[in-house]
Amino acid sequence: MHSERLLDHFQNPRNPGELPPPAVSVDVTNPACGDMLRLSASFEHGRVSQARFLTRGCTAAIAASSALTEWMSGKSHAELAALAPAVIETAVGGLEPASKHAAVLCVDAVRQLLAAASKN
Repeated sequence: MHSERLLDHFQNPRNPGELPPPAVSVDVTNPACGDMLRLSASFEHGRVSQARFLTRGCTAAIAASSALTEWMSGKSHAELAALAPAVIETAVGGLEPASKHAAVLCVDAVRQLLAAASKN
C-alpha cells in the first residue's frame, strides 16, 4: 500500500519536464526493473535554481522523482552529494521494500548530475 504523500506526488507530479541548456541533464536506468529517469537542473551561485524530471516507470519511481526535484531546490553541490535513499523515502512518506529501488534511482541520478555538472 502506497502512502498518501507518494500517491499525491504520482497523481500531481511536481516539476515534470526538461530544462534547456545550459541546464545539466542526465539519464539513469535501473536495469533490474527498467525504470528510467531523466533529471535536469540549473545552477545559480552554486545552488540548484530549477530541477525537472521525466520518468518512465512504476508509481514509486514517478513519485520519488517528483519529490526529488522539490528536495533539490536551493541545495548546494555538497548537500546534493550527501543525498541518501532515506531522504527520498521520507519525502514520499515511505516506500515498500519492493519499491525502495525508486529512491536508489534518484540518488544515482543526482550523483551522475553532479559528475556532469563538474565537467561544465
